[in-house]
Amino acid sequence: MHIDSDFPGGNILVEKIEGDTAFIKQDVRDTAGDWFFWHFRVAGAAGRTVKFQFTGSDVIGTRGPCVSSDGGKTWAFYGMERVKDKAFTYTFAASAQDVRFCVGLPYLEADLTAFLARHRGNPNLQVDTLCADRKGRNIEHLKLGRRDGNCAARVLFTARHHCCESTPSYSVEGLVDALLGADELGQWFRDKIECWIVPFMDKDGVEDGDQGKNRKPYDHNRDYLANPPLYPSVRAVREKVPEWSQGKLRAVFDLHCPWIRGKWHDEIYFVGTQDPDHWARTTEFCKILESARKGPLPYYQKDNLPYGVDWNVDREPHLMSCAKWARQLPGVLISNGVEIPYAACNGVEVTPDRARAFGRDLLAALKIWLEPKL
Repeated sequence: MHIDSDFPGGNILVEKIEGDTAFIKQDVRDTAGDWFFWHFRVAGAAGRTVKFQFTGSDVIGTRGPCVSSDGGKTWAFYGMERVKDKAFTYTFAASAQDVRFCVGLPYLEADLTAFLARHRGNPNLQVDTLCADRKGRNIEHLKLGRRDGNCAARVLFTARHHCCESTPSYSVEGLVDALLGADELGQWFRDKIECWIVPFMDKDGVEDGDQGKNRKPYDHNRDYLANPPLYPSVRAVREKVPEWSQGKLRAVFDLHCPWIRGKWHDEIYFVGTQDPDHWARTTEFCKILESARKGPLPYYQKDNLPYGVDWNVDREPHLMSCAKWARQLPGVLISNGVEIPYAACNGVEVTPDRARAFGRDLLAALKIWLEPKL
């Protein structure tokens, strides 16, 4: 049996293999403290039942490991039935060759490339390069909606400031599909609203299989106060977004995943802000989202995390997040982090299609909220 992470997005440290038990742990690399991301591949285990014992912190989420038996093409959560004491057991099919395991639903550059290829030639989608990351990888920049400069308002979506937080990438697909749709929703945005989407703020981290969160000396979502910013994507956003906005930027959504279990981590929620007027406008939007939601992932306004509660306090005044930076731009009415869980949302299991549906729900609520403000 061979266990490795030598593929895009891979992350594991193998301490030893004894019989049918593998002792493993996540690679935290340049992370300050601990974090939970892992993603590994197993070959040569056909027909065996293997126990995978994590030797560090408890890094298995509420639906067990996510498993792909086809080399990473499709994924599903394995469940908790065979999870115990920071370990899970898995019986490999007699024909198994390349089976992969991950803490959540992975989403890599190849997934985005395949998705965009399905829309190749669509005149309503422009795919540009925001910048090159530090290792030379191109960071994509999607332009949708009304793009002739005569829009009534502009909206920005960002994702993967913390590269391991992969669920929002499926919601980005849902956003793009909705913006390109032939129905009333897609047409309204193409008539009225210009949208920019940055799917991978940390492309290097996504492909290298990093944690991303709490990266030393600070991570991408704490880089917006530095002069100049440490990371090329943050530098590009800070330079290009104000020029593009021209005072018409009204909403910014920075998409994240929370921790892997517990209160504030098994729900979709918006991160509260210190400014009461801003939070009132966000609450107005959230009421619309709750009532207009049609997709299977529940969202309830009561699940939002107000400022000053739990982790949502200003422990690092010398640093700044994307959402906080964008709230300072002229014309911006709401700018929030949105947390989309890895595995379960108010008891409903997260799947790629369900995460995509939330992306559409977000866009539909945005239409209702924006329309009277144009």
